[in-house]
Amino acid sequence: QVQLVESGGGLGQAGGSLRLSCAASRSIFSISTLEWYRQAPGKQRDLVATITRSGSTNYADSVKGRFTISKDSAKNTVYLQMNSLKPEDTAVYYCSVKGVVQGVDGPRTFAYWGQGTQVTVSS
Repeated sequence: QVQLVESGGGLGQAGGSLRLSCAASRSIFSISTLEWYRQAPGKQRDLVATITRSGSTNYADSVKGRFTISKDSAKNTVYLQMNSLKPEDTAVYYCSVKGVVQGVDGPRTFAYWGQGTQVTVSS
């Protein structure tokens, strides 16, 4: 099983920046889609950014132009650079690694989740 450990969360200021990191215990990024989610108090967990095996990225409208997802496959680490922070960005942020591998009877899906890191943005 793959373990994911997030870091970089904490207290940020409106207009400031934070960088989140997610390190995987095994080298699986070459076959995986990497994602960042966030969950604010009382709300559902929302997808905020993805990066594919080829490096293509997608962002939620709420973070587009402010957040950047990237990866270093050699280090088994995915990053979320968060700029121009807003109080609305306050949430627990989770990284996710998802993909498909060949099983004995056919394709086998997998999904791993980090434990989350708290981001709090003050005004």
